[in-house]
Amino acid sequence: MTGFEPGLLGRRVSLELPGGTRISLPVDRWRARSNPGDEVLVRACEGPTLDLGCGPGRLTAALAERGVPALGVDLSPVAVALTRDRGAAAVRRDLFTRLPGEGRWRHALLADGNIGIGGNPAGLLRRVGELLCTGGTALVELDRPGTGLRRRQVRVTEGGHPPGAWFAWAWLGVDALHHTARGSGLRPAWFAHRGGRWFAALVRE
Repeated sequence: MTGFEPGLLGRRVSLELPGGTRISLPVDRWRARSNPGDEVLVRACEGPTLDLGCGPGRLTAALAERGVPALGVDLSPVAVALTRDRGAAAVRRDLFTRLPGEGRWRHALLADGNIGIGGNPAGLLRRVGELLCTGGTALVELDRPGTGLRRRQVRVTEGGHPPGAWFAWAWLGVDALHHTARGSGLRPAWFAHRGGRWFAALVRE
């Protein structure tokens, strides 16, 4: 079992940075049925939605329960299985490879820090722009204002187990979104703060 999968199954995991600093990951939030802030994302979705890096599928399932067509996307077979166990649809794919319905999705979610996937938020936003229809929105969870853009090599650690392989990750603060989104074809439209979490919607022009 590699990567984030132990956390998807409820075990305590952290991101380790070079030098040994560890950042605890919000495993309980990933696996909860709902939590403060999720409603900001779910209520903003009124049409077909991609949940990128869906993890255990709580958001994909919440959308499906509301009658919103939703598809979870994750590289992890554990994540895909957990999402399907919730009665939601999911596919095992790298989001940078061909996905169903490219250019026709109304919304795309990057929740729970997934703006950090690949360590390049600007490139990730460009990719999300390719997935959305004109006027579609990317709904992104961000770090608090004042934290800027940070890129590091990280690895997932679990107490008593060997650490995973190093990979690129990033954190994007609210204050760095406008600059990072330039050239992506996505324009920041609104920001929200709920339950200690920060969110933004970006519209595909």
